[in-house]
Amino acid sequence: MVMPGLSTAHKKLVAALGPSLRGLALRGTFRTYRKNTVIINEGEMGETLFVLLQGRVKAYSSNAQGREITYNIVHAGDYFAEMWLDGGPRSASVMTLEPSVCSVVSRNGLKEHLAEEPEFALQLVSQVIRRARTATETARSMALLDVYGRMIATLERHGGPAGADKPITISQITHQQIASQIGASREMVGRLLKDLEKGGYIELGVKRIILKKKLPARW
Repeated sequence: MVMPGLSTAHKKLVAALGPSLRGLALRGTFRTYRKNTVIINEGEMGETLFVLLQGRVKAYSSNAQGREITYNIVHAGDYFAEMWLDGGPRSASVMTLEPSVCSVVSRNGLKEHLAEEPEFALQLVSQVIRRARTATETARSMALLDVYGRMIATLERHGGPAGADKPITISQITHQQIASQIGASREMVGRLLKDLEKGGYIELGVKRIILKKKLPARW
């Protein structure tokens, strides 16, 4: 595929995408963001979709008191901020978790892509449904589970549950990120994780948690 006008670094990032997403990314404007940059503010109007070429971002909401809930973490090779398709405002804020590169695609760019690759419409609908399911699961957990139950559900969502012969490593994760995902304090998450480590269920590292065996349903 010809990629005129792109730097060598951008060409490599685009080449790593799947064919359909690659075509979408080439219709956008490439932008680089520093770590902890707020790309999107909840409630604002917008008509752009972001293809994440490098880095990680989180979709979240926060209040005036600084409490925060994380809905989703998006990794390179995926896209986000598609919820404006219904004409409403942005449903969440988005912040980079590390230096990131995005292709920012306008409404016209997306329409042109859908006209040339109509099968992408089904992928887009599937993406919206998956994220709606995730939001529903988050709401259910917040309403029906205690803090420990929400934390276990969050950890085991990363390929769990683990077994003695099948440990699971969760990388690039912090106590604060877990706390934001489950609506708890960092201190409470830290205490629960330390207790699980003492019990031999997990091993804690720097931005890393190893699940060593199935976590107990109650603590």
